[in-house]
Amino acid sequence: MFWLNDLQWAAIEPLLPHLGGKPRVDDRRVISAILHRYREGLRWRTIPTEYGPRTTLFNRFNRWSERGLWQHFSRHARGLRRPARGRHDGQHGHARAPLGGGRKRGQQNQGIGRLRGGPTTKLHALADGQGRLYALMLTPGQSPDIHGARHLLASTAAPSMLISDKAYDADDLRQFLAAQGTTAVISPMPNRINEPAFDAITYKQRNQIERAFCRLKDWRAIATRYDKTARNFLAGICLALAVSQGMR
Repeated sequence: MFWLNDLQWAAIEPLLPHLGGKPRVDDRRVISAILHRYREGLRWRTIPTEYGPRTTLFNRFNRWSERGLWQHFSRHARGLRRPARGRHDGQHGHARAPLGGGRKRGQQNQGIGRLRGGPTTKLHALADGQGRLYALMLTPGQSPDIHGARHLLASTAAPSMLISDKAYDADDLRQFLAAQGTTAVISPMPNRINEPAFDAITYKQRNQIERAFCRLKDWRAIATRYDKTARNFLAGICLALAVSQGMR
């Protein structure tokens, strides 16, 4: 079972909402339960009873997800700093098939697509110079990497440099980065006729985002998506990042 240690709890407790009225079920136990669920890849109804009523656990997670509290944890953990260098990448994650099989209406709106292997979600992310993920976006699994990159980069502050692999080698993306003052370190496609300038030494730093994805996939309910809604899935990722990247 997972329990927040004293150092982690000391970092989290000041960020929690403190409202009047009836006392809540112990917040430390609830958040520990949520983290245990993501670490072990459990359904809500299979969380150990030592954590308390499962309905309470889900309701607390869902309610605070609506308020953006878990995203706030993640921002606080990395110190709200604007990165000088960004690393961009996208990773597939399988989403559990809905009960009864088939494809449910509205899955596209929740970032769930379908490839040959079944329902999938793609996580697009930016990492800073220390390999910490700081900007996230979900798209259906069949969505091209470059589409996610365009939307994610347009929604975040421009880094001074962006390091990406050849899946993001497109003239319009390079022009967008140049217009906002970002140096593009993108591996060129092998079929390019006029190959742009490429800093192969700096490009080696891209492995930092690969390692960040590997650490994130240690959380089994993130490596395999268990959440039906994109909002709750992203909220769970943010909570896991807050604990693993900053609140140690």
